[in-house]
Amino acid sequence: MSSALDSFLDKWRARWPEWSFIERFVDAGDRERVVAWFALLQEFDDMLNTSGDPTPADAKLAWWGEELRSWDAQRSRHPLGRVLEPVRAPWAQLADALPGLLEGRERVADGAQARLALKAYADAVAAVEAAMFASAPKAAAAEAVLTQTLAQRVQEMGSVAVPTGAGDVAQWQQQLLAAWPTRVAGPRPRRLYASLARARLQARLRGGEYQPSPAALLWRSWWAARG
Repeated sequence: MSSALDSFLDKWRARWPEWSFIERFVDAGDRERVVAWFALLQEFDDMLNTSGDPTPADAKLAWWGEELRSWDAQRSRHPLGRVLEPVRAPWAQLADALPGLLEGRERVADGAQARLALKAYADAVAAVEAAMFASAPKAAAAEAVLTQTLAQRVQEMGSVAVPTGAGDVAQWQQQLLAAWPTRVAGPRPRRLYASLARARLQARLRGGEYQPSPAALLWRSWWAARG
């Protein structure tokens, strides 16, 4: 593994240290690809949740659109592509959806508009995951991706990520939690990731950080992994 690839994988693991406890529920041969995929999505989350001058993030987003289209021809330039591009997935669909992240930064009137702004992106993410992890495409899987993206956005950005008609940060988070099943649709890696993200949101609403015991973490993850 290259040091460049290591840096991206390790950055995601540092943000989600709980993963080291639960990756045993993912087949050993898939673990590097799973982390590479979630590390890529974290890159997109960072571009969505940028603050200050968005120009550098916008340029990076445009570069990623070109990069993803090159993966269909297996001509990756990014270290994550070395792991991900061999998967025959709808990379062009994801590339086409990336401009929606710019729209997703805008503060909108209500939750429906917030979901609509990022719907094409969530649909594309779910489509790639269905191909990558040999799972049947489901509309509910895209909804789970969308809810998780919005939840992580408000935790990262605070009030600027709350629709104007959705109340305060806590009220918007409550709305997202109500729309987020305890076990989501989609392939196993997404179910595991969602279980961690949802637990973090619940902890935030209780006024603290998610600090589960290993036993509690394993129990929650086993339940999510069952499908």
